[in-house]
Amino acid sequence: MRKSLIKRFCLFASVLYLSFTIVSCSSVKKIKYFQDIPDSGQLKTIAKVEYTPPVIKVDDILTVIVSTIDPQNTAVINLGNVPVSSTGTSLSSSSLATASQQVSSGYLVDKNGEIEVLILGKIKVAGLTTSEATAKINEAALKYYKNLTVIVRFANFKISVTGEVLKPGVYVMPNEKVSVLDALALAGDLTIFGKRENVLLIRENSDGSKTPYRINLKRSDIMSAPYFYLRQNDVIYVEPRKAKSDATDASQAKYITLAASVLSILIIIATRK
Repeated sequence: MRKSLIKRFCLFASVLYLSFTIVSCSSVKKIKYFQDIPDSGQLKTIAKVEYTPPVIKVDDILTVIVSTIDPQNTAVINLGNVPVSSTGTSLSSSSLATASQQVSSGYLVDKNGEIEVLILGKIKVAGLTTSEATAKINEAALKYYKNLTVIVRFANFKISVTGEVLKPGVYVMPNEKVSVLDALALAGDLTIFGKRENVLLIRENSDGSKTPYRINLKRSDIMSAPYFYLRQNDVIYVEPRKAKSDATDASQAKYITLAASVLSILIIIATRK
């Protein structure tokens, strides 16, 4: 009777161990990115997505720097990059890239799509890329200066990342060419509770309307999608899973498996007495 009971305990422990090993593998599969790329062998080439530079919109803030041999000549223009407090609210604790802890400085694009640059006057830049705006401002500055260099950059190229990420917040990007993966990396990546197969991207159109896109991080073809590169004011929302407990199975399995192993050892020790 005692040996039969011990065998049942051993069988139960073995089944428990096997069950949670399978659950653990299943949980890993749920959080793995780019599952269509094999672990070994010849890897497929991912098609290149054509990058289109973002255009300047009303209410954007531009940093305009004009340089000549003598910095004093253009100091007045560059002083026009006055600080403007950011209106974004950040939920992130990062002190380096969040909008709530930074200020944007530069020339505000008004409702007419123009910026008023000191000395140079009003220049229409809405609808242009920063490269095109640079050329236009350079042309206007040549009336007053020689041998100059003009730099135009977005001062408020911000992306909102919210939902099931480690550091949700509003992030001011250091450059224009920013991908979905870059933004998620800045936000500390998805938590184990985030839906990797159904991330929502909300993009603001020129007329103020919003266009939603669904992103499946389990597939590599997102790197060829037209929405792979972000635009200013894009919002990324990571939905939580219906049952958060599903995502914690792997963690729970380790403790239960350990308990089952200890139980098996105790049973073996008991049978030898």
